[in-house]
Amino acid sequence: MLKFDNKVATERKKKMAARKIIRDQMILMRKSTDAKPDDKKIAEDLRDTLLANKDKAIGLAANMIGKSKKIIAVFIGPFPVVMLNPKIVKSEGKYLTEEGCLSLDGVRKTARYEKIWVEYEDLSFTKRSAEYDGIAAEAIQHEIDHTKGKII
Repeated sequence: MLKFDNKVATERKKKMAARKIIRDQMILMRKSTDAKPDDKKIAEDLRDTLLANKDKAIGLAANMIGKSKKIIAVFIGPFPVVMLNPKIVKSEGKYLTEEGCLSLDGVRKTARYEKIWVEYEDLSFTKRSAEYDGIAAEAIQHEIDHTKGKII
């Protein structure tokens, strides 16, 4: 029989560092700078903040926790994926949609692409590339816009 160890879960929660979501548009409109290895803690805090908000968010950008770094965290299925210095290198299938944001009230119209190809670095600063579509592609585009200081 598999037994749940509550002590392990409690220790994990202590290590998690969920941060407050920033709503100040002046902070959100700042362009982010490249993430460096010294920024790993920011990336981990961003992931933890996404996990803490999983009932209301599918993605976050570092500026949403007050750090102007090119770091995003997005749920790809049930798993949070952290991307450092993400760039969309190809896109196809432009469409119009409405999106909400934890940092803003209401929804806004915006253009997105059905399919995107992204290059980024993982938490170990290993270069990665992947293709995304559907809600994952939309969330990644939204969060990359945040790194550019673009508010929908």
